[in-house]
Amino acid sequence: METNVAYLESAKKQFFYYKILGEKAMEQLEPDQLFQAINEDTNSIATIAKHLSGNMLSRWTEFLTSDGEKEWRNRDTEFENDLESKEALLMAWNKGWNCLFDALNGLKPEQLSQIIYIRNEGHTVVEAINRQLAHYPYHVGQIVFYAKQLKNSDWKSLSIPKNKSNSYNAEKFANEKSIKNFTDAELKRLSK
Repeated sequence: METNVAYLESAKKQFFYYKILGEKAMEQLEPDQLFQAINEDTNSIATIAKHLSGNMLSRWTEFLTSDGEKEWRNRDTEFENDLESKEALLMAWNKGWNCLFDALNGLKPEQLSQIIYIRNEGHTVVEAINRQLAHYPYHVGQIVFYAKQLKNSDWKSLSIPKNKSNSYNAEKFANEKSIKNFTDAELKRLSK
């Protein structure tokens, strides 16, 4: 049971880290840059955020008792760039993340082995969480990459800055060994 509690806490921390990572990337841009797409086959940051929100709402609403692909979800419209402001984008973004965290916060450790369905395919709750821990960072990575391209030389690094690995490692190895989630230090670094 302790392992299940540790897993849930770790998953929540990782999701939160990627939420903040996406937000820190978006904060560096001018509002109009959030809606720019390179071409017709490319999604803007706003569109990626809208898709993430739609996925989260579908997957995590009543996820223990209903299929993760809700009948009311229209995935194709998630890729229509119809958000009209940064505020609307952030409202959609937060609505999805809040749904995810509400679901995770309501989980009991013994429910991690329960079978749930996504498009009629059975997953344990752990598998469903892991599936989204791969999916959401994939899209957050797209947001970060695209934001960095749009911002160009004024970009404030969200990871170890270029040519700073040695100093970063020296700082880490100067500390005593400890057991903690990597996101604890990363979130602290991002808040600087």
